[in-house]
Amino acid sequence: MLRSHFAVAAVGALASLASLCPRPAHAQAPLLDGLGGTEGFGTECLSPNDDGSSSEIDLTPAFPGGLEFFGRRYTTAYVNTNGNITFAESLRQYTPDAFPIADQPMIAPYWADVDIRGSECGFGTGDEGCENPTENGVWWYLEEGRMIVTWDEVGYFSCNDTNKMSFQLILTQARYCGAPGDFDVEFRYNRCEWEVGGASGDDNDNGVCDPDEGGVDECTPAQVGFDAGNLTDFVSVMGSRMDGIRNRMCMESNIGIPGVWRFQIRRGEVECPDAGMPCDTGETGICGVGRTQCVGAGTECQPVLEAGDESCNGADDDCDGSTDEGDDLCSGAQLCDRGSCIDPCFEGGCPEGEVCTEAGVCAEEACEDVSCEPGERCVGGTCVSACDGVACPAGQTCRLGRCQDLCESVSCDACQVCVEGTCQLHCIVRGCPDGEACEETGECVEEDCLGVRCGPGRTCREGVCADLCEGVTCPEGEVCRVGECVVDTGPPDAGPMPEVDAGPEVDAGMAAEDAAAPAMDGGVGADAGDGGGDDDGGCGCRAAGAPRTPGAPASLLGLLLGLTLIRRTRRQR
Repeated sequence: MLRSHFAVAAVGALASLASLCPRPAHAQAPLLDGLGGTEGFGTECLSPNDDGSSSEIDLTPAFPGGLEFFGRRYTTAYVNTNGNITFAESLRQYTPDAFPIADQPMIAPYWADVDIRGSECGFGTGDEGCENPTENGVWWYLEEGRMIVTWDEVGYFSCNDTNKMSFQLILTQARYCGAPGDFDVEFRYNRCEWEVGGASGDDNDNGVCDPDEGGVDECTPAQVGFDAGNLTDFVSVMGSRMDGIRNRMCMESNIGIPGVWRFQIRRGEVECPDAGMPCDTGETGICGVGRTQCVGAGTECQPVLEAGDESCNGADDDCDGSTDEGDDLCSGAQLCDRGSCIDPCFEGGCPEGEVCTEAGVCAEEACEDVSCEPGERCVGGTCVSACDGVACPAGQTCRLGRCQDLCESVSCDACQVCVEGTCQLHCIVRGCPDGEACEETGECVEEDCLGVRCGPGRTCREGVCADLCEGVTCPEGEVCRVGECVVDTGPPDAGPMPEVDAGPEVDAGMAAEDAAAPAMDGGVGADAGDGGGDDDGGCGCRAAGAPRTPGAPASLLGLLLGLTLIRRTRRQR
């Protein structure tokens, strides 16, 4: 078994707010209910207790073949008061150890010193029978393919219920790209107001570690994650057993929905949840820009863009350490300067405010002696990112001054889809944010655009196909055409004009003019063929003296213009 010792990278950096915000805004992710029972979380629950557990729970009504977890198959589990479920035996330990620990395979949405006795502060073991509590309840519910465990408005030791925690653990059989025993895990956090109990270092009885209470050894907040129980394999959410873990779980996410964390268990192992983070590959040029990708039980930094032919764009396209090198980057006599092909200048030939440099290019006076790094350009004497002010077409992202489809060179595993250069779970698995729906491609789209198909150069916005170039601002020297930013070479070429055979008695220099004007008094117009009047179906023009077909030349020109604009593009919505 591969070692899977890594931490879950949080989405965005969130500084610890423990000492500044003892009661963060709650009601983040709504808990799943409607499961029966007095509170909607099911009919099975723990009796009031501290450090108690359920009796052994048979999982086969939900998962007939059991759950595959770190190389072992489990058909039973225990729900423990202290914010976790275990598979080998019940767990009474209230202060969480750092993962990994021995002989206790567990899934812990919030392992901490939970106390559900309330203000009465009685005694119990948890398995005396469900008393249907309106708060301070630990519930569980099983149905085909799913188990939901809910910690509803629970307090902390000792009998303190001033601050509350409300969270859920949801286990779901993998129905999509899953093998027998595979399952998905979701942690949901609705209310997050404490992170440590009185016996774990909470000296001030407020549920948080105070700044003067020292580190982990003196004050130990909640642990979140997965442990195989073999002292080797585990996954710990970053920030576990540290001040502020309650805020992280309620306010952050690994899928972009505050308070919701999702993981996949495949072939017994937790698939890496920290893929897609920006990283440096250590290579030069565009090859240095990377994203972490899942490889086995961990991640590797892989380049977003692969080396290619050098072009005039201010980037090191061939990843050799040099930028815009070569004499054939521009056509004709043009020069490559600061990522753009321009005509060489002459003294006095530059626009007002610019000067002709020794290199033969016009530049802002303030930029004459400024040298910018690759991926930058000079504006007003200052180097700025080449992507400043750029708004790329849908499906593309600006990197080093170019609008790129970052998924062109990315290969994702089964059950994943590439989104902006990173491999993400198919939306059937990861879900979609509010207002979006899961498309068959695996990407989330606007609800109004679900199933809408648009042609080349168009995309769906608010349920209507719109021009992909609408709202696009291409990098300097480029224009948007058919949904792509391309080098600006002037208006699109309409192609060669239709050839007109003027016939033996018509001046060729007047043929085009005569063809565009109506024939009068039976005069001779443009000859459509051999002048014999034989219609063999091969010519759409009129014969000499024949009536004009309204709009025929304009239609032909429009067709030719349209053909020049057709190019292969990635399917857009």
